Amino acid sequence: MPSIADMRGKAKEAALMKLDRLIAARQRVPDCELSIPPSELCARYERLYTGAINDVMRELCLLDRSLPSDIMPLRDEMTVCGEAFTVKSAPNVMIEGEMTFRAQMLDEFKPGGVVVWDTSGDVEASLWGGVMTATAKAKGVRGAVIAGGIRDTKQILEQNFPVFYRYRTSNGSLGRCMITHYQVPVKIGKVTVRPGDIIFGDIDGVLCIPREIACDVLLRAERIEKNETDIFSWVRRGDSIAEIVDKGGYF
Repeated sequence: MPSIADMRGKAKEAALMKLDRLIAARQRVPDCELSIPPSELCARYERLYTGAINDVMRELCLLDRSLPSDIMPLRDEMTVCGEAFTVKSAPNVMIEGEMTFRAQMLDEFKPGGVVVWDTSGDVEASLWGGVMTATAKAKGVRGAVIAGGIRDTKQILEQNFPVFYRYRTSNGSLGRCMITHYQVPVKIGKVTVRPGDIIFGDIDGVLCIPREIACDVLLRAERIEKNETDIFSWVRRGDSIAEIVDKGGYF
């Protein structure tokens, strides 16, 4: 008969195994190659719109891929697509070490990326401003999605850099929040965003497209857009509702 110590040891081993699986499931970062070169993929996505892309993910039963609806573009015409570069910060009164860690993060910004910043629900500080915008542009970053505050709005607008955000404030981040992680999975609203996932934003908000299906979603969304072009032409021509539906149209 096993001793109490043996049973405890086996129970501990089982618990660790389950935790390992949980870590693998929650912290996995996709490393799959895209069958379409990232620059071409993003350029083609930017010719689409969130509605068509979201409808494709609904077909795939992915109903929670839209970031919270209060995250909107700084200008209505701003559209962006790129590979997610994730950042995590949280409200914090500490200052020491913040600038060193921030500089390290900025050095790792990647061309073709979109910065996705989880602020842990912060409602006081700005996490993005004019200098951050200039730095990101110099690194070849395509845009930024900030689930929190921005400042230096005029400077950002002058640089014509796509920024999606929740609010504006003159409050700087030092002494109010601190970057804790970057290039790790983050959760904004109901959406888990992993480094390398495809981020798309336009006037109707921001979507996170899982990297593993980004190429398939693109191809299907392009077909949907073509179909909708046909539907608009049928409507303008005066076709009846029944005729449009019979030809595969919808409303």
